[in-house]
Amino acid sequence: MSHHVGVDIRSLRKARGMTLAQLAADVGRSVGWLSQIERGQTTPSVRDLGLIAEQLEVTLSFFFRSSSRAQEEQGLVLRAADRPAIGSEESGLTEELLSPTLSGSFEMIRSVFAAGSASDGMQKARASEDGGVLLSGELTLIIGETEVKLAAGDSFQFSQAEYAWKNEGDTPAVVIWVVAPPIY
Repeated sequence: MSHHVGVDIRSLRKARGMTLAQLAADVGRSVGWLSQIERGQTTPSVRDLGLIAEQLEVTLSFFFRSSSRAQEEQGLVLRAADRPAIGSEESGLTEELLSPTLSGSFEMIRSVFAAGSASDGMQKARASEDGGVLLSGELTLIIGETEVKLAAGDSFQFSQAEYAWKNEGDTPAVVIWVVAPPIY
């Protein structure tokens, strides 16, 4: 198991606004035990890690990305074959986490918006700054009261604002999205 598991757990917990006590109670363990995991002083069992993953709304495999790679590249490089998938095709949005670790001040995500798809209303504003560049396709972003149509090569940036999206085109829209601080 990667030595970054504890760092990922802490980052995910904080991004979801959970305290150590809340997450520990949700998985039926002590605060001290969870604190030791987050600081890399102990390793959770696969069963416990599964319970943590469920509470943090990620798959168990999320914590094992790059675990078969050389130790010196873990947390530094994330190979394309090791990218964890986030989201589902049913929602019209699939994503891959591009960041090798969640311990930095930002994260990178590859988002694919299916042709003819739209978000389910406005997404709540979160305590983050978002930005990105549309690599292909077309995408409409609604940021607060402002609606903008993006074409390939266009970029955007906004902070702590509610937003929605829609892809009215016939092809998927691919965006490299950057979020600070990390939310996944």
